[in-house]
Amino acid sequence: MKFDIAVLPGDGVGPEVVTETVKVLEGLSRLYGHEFELHYGPVGGASIDESGEALTRDTLKMCRRCDAVLLGAVGGPKWDDPLARVRPEDGLLALRKELRLFANLRPVKVHPVLVDSTTLKPEVIRGVDLMVVRELTGGLYFGRPKKRWQTATGRRAVDSMLYAEHEIERILRVGFEVAVKRRKKLVSVDKANVLESSRLWRQIAIELSPQYPEVELEHMLVDACSMRLIQRPTYFDVMVTENTFGDILTDEASMLAGSMGMLPSASLAAVPEVGVRAFGMYEPIHGSAPRRAGQDLANPIATTLSSAMMLRHSFGLEAEAACVEKAIESVLEAGYRTYDIMDEGGIRVGTKEMGSLIVKHLKA
Repeated sequence: MKFDIAVLPGDGVGPEVVTETVKVLEGLSRLYGHEFELHYGPVGGASIDESGEALTRDTLKMCRRCDAVLLGAVGGPKWDDPLARVRPEDGLLALRKELRLFANLRPVKVHPVLVDSTTLKPEVIRGVDLMVVRELTGGLYFGRPKKRWQTATGRRAVDSMLYAEHEIERILRVGFEVAVKRRKKLVSVDKANVLESSRLWRQIAIELSPQYPEVELEHMLVDACSMRLIQRPTYFDVMVTENTFGDILTDEASMLAGSMGMLPSASLAAVPEVGVRAFGMYEPIHGSAPRRAGQDLANPIATTLSSAMMLRHSFGLEAEAACVEKAIESVLEAGYRTYDIMDEGGIRVGTKEMGSLIVKHLKA
């Protein structure tokens, strides 16, 4: 089978981790006979340097023509001027909005061999296997008004957490659908004691719940959730929340797995269904880590796991996705570690070697 993939390496370590993931896809194509046609384009800081725009029309058109998008990371100190007209992150937000990628899936799974590789007690994180469903195209990141201005008493700025009913309902439905396929427990995270948008969120969750009688629905305030996530992470199965809360909570959750370099994500334009291919963008949850760029240090596992999600959700290739995930497990079980998950007795490797090891462990 032939699949077209838009590849956007981005900035910092993005090109490095994407290169290793492409190696894995090439290994899969040899193993299973698929053809992955790769179409490259700039985004973020790299695109600003090239054209003055964080996302060009040409790159966006290319993404729309493809079956899925594989993204590295964007940003870096070079483009961090708070007064800059264009920022690398503008390209990422534009991709999400223009491609209608409203549903962000972020799995958090602790590999048994890495329970001693974090700062948390092994008995706390052992067995963690949860899914965060994050709303991706609304809330503070996109709401209007959004501006900064000068007044007689000083500077002011405003961001609006704006949500429409249909935006809340569709992401909650994703949460319920994912929970049905897992352990049938859904925690809806909000700040309903303070925010009006959260009160609407909770009301719609309550109204939608009877359509999924097999799913246990629980409401949790985001501050309580952030504490429970560290105190008792195995409590969670599926968590659904709005854009900003989901961004923060998943960065926190990455520490359960040992590193942000271990967590993939899928941003989908439809409710994920078994046997139904959905257009999506796939990327690690980590940033561009500019201090690590060009040093063969970055962990490519999150990006490679993101490609497994691409195989599963956008291409319908379940066996191939499982093959990639199993290869990563085998490499970790063999003791190989990048710097961010290094533990006593581990065998330290760089970005390139980790990618090659994953390819070597691919088995149909």
